[in-house]
Amino acid sequence: MKINDVSYRSVWVDPEDGWSVRIFDQTRLPWALDILRLTHCDQVAHAIRTMQVRGAPLIGAVAAYGLALALRVDASDAAMERDAAMLAATRPTAVNLGWAIGRMLTRLRLLAPADRVAAAYDEAGRICDEDVIQNEAIGRLGLELIEEIRALRGDAAGPINILTHCNAGWIATVDWGTALAPIYMAHDRGIDVHVWVDETRPRNQGASLTAWELGSHGVPHTVIADNAGGHLMQHGKVDLVIVGTDRVTRTGDVANKIGTYLKALAAADNGVPFWVALPSTTIDWSISDGVREIPIEERASAEVTHISGLTGAGQVETVQLTPKGSHAANPAFDVTPARLVTGLITERGRCSATADGLCDLFPEYV
Repeated sequence: MKINDVSYRSVWVDPEDGWSVRIFDQTRLPWALDILRLTHCDQVAHAIRTMQVRGAPLIGAVAAYGLALALRVDASDAAMERDAAMLAATRPTAVNLGWAIGRMLTRLRLLAPADRVAAAYDEAGRICDEDVIQNEAIGRLGLELIEEIRALRGDAAGPINILTHCNAGWIATVDWGTALAPIYMAHDRGIDVHVWVDETRPRNQGASLTAWELGSHGVPHTVIADNAGGHLMQHGKVDLVIVGTDRVTRTGDVANKIGTYLKALAAADNGVPFWVALPSTTIDWSISDGVREIPIEERASAEVTHISGLTGAGQVETVQLTPKGSHAANPAFDVTPARLVTGLITERGRCSATADGLCDLFPEYV
């Protein structure tokens, strides 16, 4: 995507030295556009843990490059396995992380240590390129869904109002995004779309990241409190919900940012289509029961008790919201059961959130 007429991916190898890795520091958005240079796998692990990079597809891609950086230091079998395990443990819920590290090891274990660095960079680059292709396909297939809604409603009915939760745009992937890709394509095609942007407490990825993305692209949007979505649905102000996901089970259960389940309940109660956009790398074919089997990351309580923002003086400051001594819990994700999901948008097509629906698109996993 473009920022100030410059095209970027969300991760890239520095063209000046040909080996260090560049990312946007997403903890600084929307107040500053800082580009970080990563030179060691420990820096990559820190970037993932602290959410300088976030979004399941992007986490996997950056971790792949993290392993390439590790191999530059020590490409022995023992070091490679150790560094891979360390990177894979940085975020427990996003399945793309383990998938990407596993794919890297599958190729690298077959090679002599002397050949591993070049192969690691090549494989990480392939993971990135494939992610872009997959997400562009998700955008096209999701665009068809938006066009169908427009055909049913007619242009005279006003903008198509789409609600999204958290950030599943291009900065959550290598490029394009998942849930936002169809919206970008609809806007670029001249379709009148408007996005309700959940603030997404406690880290406010909607209010900061999604709003920044949509504004940069010129897409009309309105930031809302997380608890406003149900009210808007009751009053006919939401035509479609599209969210991303960090893990989908083989039966269609969906893990996404905390609060997604409540949106799905409200959508079901009001007859609003609830769609989930994902590349196939986000499907965990090994599990069937999302509520019982998907590990839910517990993050620091300070994310709940404190909040950061821009002061009138133009400084970013963090303030405390809660009384001293009050405890806070911070589950970072929840699981939406498949029965509440209208359907899934993957790079191979749309399908029902069921084992049969997924297997029809991906028969190689049956």
